[in-house]
Amino acid sequence: MSDSQDMMDTVPDAGPGLGLDEPPQSAPPESAQPYRVLARKYRPQSFSELIGQDAMVQTLGNAIKRDRLAHAFLLTGVRGVGKTSTARLIAKALNCIGPDGEGGPTIDPCGQCEPCEAIAEGRHIDVVEMDAASHTGVDDVREIIEAVRYAAVSARYKVYIIDEVHMLSKNAFNALLKTLEEPPPHVKFLFATTEVNKVPVTVLSRCQRFDLRRIPADRLAEHFGWIVGEEGAEAEDEALALIARAAEGSVRDGLSILDQAIAHGPDGVTAAQIREMIGLSDRGAVRTLFGQLLAGDAQAVLASIEEQHDLGTDPAALFRGLLETTHGIVRAKVGGADDPALSAEEREAFADWASRLGFASLHRIWQLLLKGLHEVETAPMPLEAAEMGLLRIVHAAGMPDPGDLARKLDSGEFSAAPAPATAPSESGAETKGAMPADYAAMVRMVAESAHDDESWRAAQYLERDIRLVRYEPPHLVVRPLKPRDEEFFRDLARLLRKETGEVWTIDTSDEEGEPSLLDQEQAAASAEREAVLQSPMVKAAFDAFPDAELIDYKLAQGK
Repeated sequence: MSDSQDMMDTVPDAGPGLGLDEPPQSAPPESAQPYRVLARKYRPQSFSELIGQDAMVQTLGNAIKRDRLAHAFLLTGVRGVGKTSTARLIAKALNCIGPDGEGGPTIDPCGQCEPCEAIAEGRHIDVVEMDAASHTGVDDVREIIEAVRYAAVSARYKVYIIDEVHMLSKNAFNALLKTLEEPPPHVKFLFATTEVNKVPVTVLSRCQRFDLRRIPADRLAEHFGWIVGEEGAEAEDEALALIARAAEGSVRDGLSILDQAIAHGPDGVTAAQIREMIGLSDRGAVRTLFGQLLAGDAQAVLASIEEQHDLGTDPAALFRGLLETTHGIVRAKVGGADDPALSAEEREAFADWASRLGFASLHRIWQLLLKGLHEVETAPMPLEAAEMGLLRIVHAAGMPDPGDLARKLDSGEFSAAPAPATAPSESGAETKGAMPADYAAMVRMVAESAHDDESWRAAQYLERDIRLVRYEPPHLVVRPLKPRDEEFFRDLARLLRKETGEVWTIDTSDEEGEPSLLDQEQAAASAEREAVLQSPMVKAAFDAFPDAELIDYKLAQGK
């Protein structure tokens, strides 16, 4: 048996009409259309679908109704707000003839007539789109100049849409000027650009300019929610709000993120998925970190940074989140309008911080965050730069407000004069002030000479957080009310040496000791108040007015 016969014997019966040279063909699917991204699928086809540009639509509608159409329009705005889409809608509005073929220019093109359909599909012979980024020269503009002399083939107006018009060369702009100033009545020019400052003023003066606005985040989130419904998908409201924020007013940017998110999560679009996908920081985590910064908790701040970094959050995004938080608190403090994209939890947190923080502190935090963001974006090690920037805020959080210090100095509460100098001690160290006679005087001296965060905190600790067991300068025995490690007391001893010129030793003890200076002051104030209440004159006043309250008092000197 031959090889060819063997091959024939191994081929199964293919049925009638099917030979070896006719392999079976699978039938093409009924729907073979390629997938269109959301930004193209939901491109507005009428002015009613164009979101966020109501002022421009109203102006155009009135111009069409009153037959006051300009011969050239310049559409400017950030990426993705609808400049090119608006140019096509204007072309449709100018050339629509209505379903019956008898209509005229209208702000509501029918979308059914041949001009509307051809323009929507980009095949109308009288609507010419040119990308100035790839056609920048005089020769490209000369073709337009030659063509405008001829009437439209089938439309009412011959429309030229030039995208990214700022990319035209200087000579190309100059060549277009005369035609742009006095075009034939059947020609309209529509220019679109993201960088209007690069368009020569001679061109700007010949165009009617429309500045397309960024779309507000709440309007974008609402629009994205509608699209999610049209696509048969599901999405959390917080996820849509995050996408709207990340889009920064651009519909196209937001739709690109939404498109990716729907493909990424077949079971629905979640906020956690969006944060992970585009590297956003968790807003709840940002608020937690902000609270840790205010509390001056360095260890917690470092732990939070590490946790966010492990989750894939960009350090720069973390700083931007903190800047947004600071801005939100300031807006809440001045009574600005609520951001509709904020959750109720965020509004409550911002209002609470606004009631407790002063403008000086908030502006100082803002400046430190801005400086930190710049360092993170330019540093070769962004994570380390982020840690250093936030630790700088931690230490600044505990510093007294300069305005408060100035007022205290002005009122005489603190003495601005340095302590008088004394002779050097036996140890050879320079003595900055006389040795205080008692413990309270020594603490006051440290507080009055506080010039940095370290000495200020030390004075606070000596006044509030220890009981004095023995005061034998330069030996101090205390019972801590708030535990501190040995290194803290060594630093405290160095600070006392710096202020007094003596080498101090500080020991801790379990003995009861005296009440803290703060407790003593409060006890003295209570005793004084009670003495005032028991004075005959005050008792007589309370007998006459039983519902009266002692709000404040001032003792005569010597009393």
